Amino acid sequence: MKKYEGLFILDTAGKEEGIKDAIDKISAEISSAGGKVETVQKMDKKNFSRVADKRHQSGFYVNIIFEVDPKAVAQLRTKLTMSADVFRVLFTEAPQPKEVASK
Repeated sequence: MKKYEGLFILDTAGKEEGIKDAIDKISAEISSAGGKVETVQKMDKKNFSRVADKRHQSGFYVNIIFEVDPKAVAQLRTKLTMSADVFRVLFTEAPQPKEVASK
């Protein structure tokens, strides 16, 4: 299993109260793919610098660090991209924690 960092932009158009449910659905998808969610960081709602569609002028950003088998990442990305709650998905390998040098 590898550690990944997923940045999700949630589609909040007209449904601000559904953020927690959307995050729970994403976590459930990661778990059903055999993964384990470590950290969920709710960032905030931000306006897009480039608006391609007037319906999507902003989104709620969520950063999730999780472990999953590398073979499951493509399937997970496809499932989450097709979700109505998710506007954009970006997966990267999570950086290894840096060791603090002791004096």
